[in-house]
Amino acid sequence: MAVVTRQCARPDCAERASSTFGYDYEQRTVWLVDLTDEPHPMVYDLCRRHAEALQVPRGWTLRDRRNLVPTVVREAS
Repeated sequence: MAVVTRQCARPDCAERASSTFGYDYEQRTVWLVDLTDEPHPMVYDLCRRHAEALQVPRGWTLRDRRNLVPTVVREAS
């Protein structure tokens, strides 16, 4: 089975998606989660940079439910 890499939904961004977001219009809430297993037409994928910069409309709430695990970089000795 081939692994398909999903791309950020922001125009002119070719980065790999790392998060998925969607809207709950009734609750005036935007939710942001780790990249979902499957794409869906009612949600959008974002790269790390665009997920970090995501802003919601005035009067709305952002629910960031990502599991942000810092990446540890070790240099070879």
